[in-house]
Amino acid sequence: MIEINVSGLSCPMPVVKAKEAMDKYPEQTIGVVMDSETAKENVSRMAQTKKYTVSVTDESDDRFTLLLTPPEK
Repeated sequence: MIEINVSGLSCPMPVVKAKEAMDKYPEQTIGVVMDSETAKENVSRMAQTKKYTVSVTDESDDRFTLLLTPPEK
């Protein structure tokens, strides 16, 4: 699993960073650590348009980890 931390970044940077990781590691699950509800919604929406499965883990203290799982080939 690849993990990226986009905490403290304002939109659209969390989406850009997540997309870069998805493009670089298309067959890997990507954990995206963030601290913004807006970033969570935007990254989730972008990943779903690319057919990734999105799940939220480690939700605590205004921090979220999104797991972006690529579609089966």
